[in-house]
Amino acid sequence: MSRLSMPASSLISVVVIGRNEGARLVRCFESITACSWPNLELIYVDSGSTDQSIAAAQAAGATVLQSFERGAAAARNVGWQASRADWVLFLDGDTVLEPDFLCKAYEAMQAEEDVVCVWGHRRELNPQQSIYVRVLDLDWCYRPGRTLFCGGDALFYRPALVTVGGFDAGMLAGEEPELCHRLRKVGGAILHLDQAMTQHDLAITHFAQYWQRAVRAGYAYFAVSQQSQSFWQAEVRHNLRQTLIVLSLLSLSLLLVLEQTPLFFLPLLFLLCLMMRSAWRARWRTRHVFTLLLYGVHSWFEQLPVSWGIWRCWCDLQQKKVAPLIEYKDRKGGT
Repeated sequence: MSRLSMPASSLISVVVIGRNEGARLVRCFESITACSWPNLELIYVDSGSTDQSIAAAQAAGATVLQSFERGAAAARNVGWQASRADWVLFLDGDTVLEPDFLCKAYEAMQAEEDVVCVWGHRRELNPQQSIYVRVLDLDWCYRPGRTLFCGGDALFYRPALVTVGGFDAGMLAGEEPELCHRLRKVGGAILHLDQAMTQHDLAITHFAQYWQRAVRAGYAYFAVSQQSQSFWQAEVRHNLRQTLIVLSLLSLSLLLVLEQTPLFFLPLLFLLCLMMRSAWRARWRTRHVFTLLLYGVHSWFEQLPVSWGIWRCWCDLQQKKVAPLIEYKDRKGGT
């Protein structure tokens, strides 16, 4: 039976990965159970939880598997390789699935036979939790249409995963874009729907978490760019350029202060103008002015920890070190 003739009652495997997600995981499985798709296989892949995550997954009726390697990529491979369906939805344990996403995503896959991955809008469950979550919520916003990559929540065509060998388990960050790069090389397409997909719980409440998450992003940018030898290299150069601009302007302002000149504010004013320009360009993401202003500051300041992550990855590659597992979330399981 071809893809285009598959009935709407086809089995879809839902692979949830997690580690010490606690109440967040319970909420995730409740949303899966409540979704509109009638025929689901539930698989939970645990990465060494010490809380009640495994018991919560079993109570939800999921098949529980263990991942003994580090990282989300390895856990997702364990899940999809054990699945029975031709369609695999990957979810992180700290997400909530929107009820109608699977129906919309499945329809989109049937309409375009070269599409092997469909994803939608992931937004924050509680964007007012902190200023960090408030601005990072806007980072989830992408224009609909065919894209170069997806995020951690997405519906995949399983035979395509078989063709490319699934995720690269050696990558501890940036594994989804790297997989999508290989899928596109064999003719697959990645489609982003203008459709709510999941709500996410970043749970970032203090600066150290914000910084660590950005470091992880920079590490991923450089790791993927080196792995593919093409993809994300432009993004790495862009991040480094922006960091150089920020550091140059801050250094110039400090130099002018030390020279006791009244013009010390001009470099800072120029940096502020750059931030406001970024906020203006992002106005399609939200109509909330204060959030946009915060996002403008974030879009430039974030380059500092991102570049630090790029530097860390470069050093690790030069020294042939095993990639570190960079975590930012307090693993207390939520409430």
